[in-house]
Amino acid sequence: MTEKERARARDIVRQHLATGDDLGWFEALYAQAAGDAAIIPWADLVPNPNVIQWLDQHQVAGAGREALKIGCGLGDDAEELARRGFRTTAFDISASAIAWCRRRYPGSPVAYVVEDLFRAPSEWRGTFDFVLESYTLQVLPPSLRRAAISHIAAFVASHGTLLVVSRGRESDDSQGEMPWPLAKEE
Repeated sequence: MTEKERARARDIVRQHLATGDDLGWFEALYAQAAGDAAIIPWADLVPNPNVIQWLDQHQVAGAGREALKIGCGLGDDAEELARRGFRTTAFDISASAIAWCRRRYPGSPVAYVVEDLFRAPSEWRGTFDFVLESYTLQVLPPSLRRAAISHIAAFVASHGTLLVVSRGRESDDSQGEMPWPLAKEE
């Protein structure tokens, strides 16, 4: 992604936040990308290498287990979970992102659904053996972070695992612009 594309994404975020639309920018960004993944700041079109490394180091096996991918974007991490045997549900607030996933992965075993983290189905609470959140919290406005963390944690089954992959910052460092790195205490 070029600096011009990164600036364009940040402009979309600013425009939506200025009108009090904290989450609408996701759909605007994916829709404006119109199939060009280079426009999406976090779209590498491969599974996140930090996720792969963690799954390999912990020898995570998915057979017979349920996984949830938070903010699935273009589906790369969700497909990796399915490849490892998880029955995988992946959601994103952007209908354009979900449609894009379905085009990229026709016939995929992943259940791609349009869903809002803050209004997710109650039947998801405590359901998933493995919940993956990679780079979603850091692109949510900081004012939503505490509630988002609570909602994400609620999806994890007892004895389940929650993996959060994010950029970090020291507590006294500036949050800067989107993506807003998480502080250690978060």
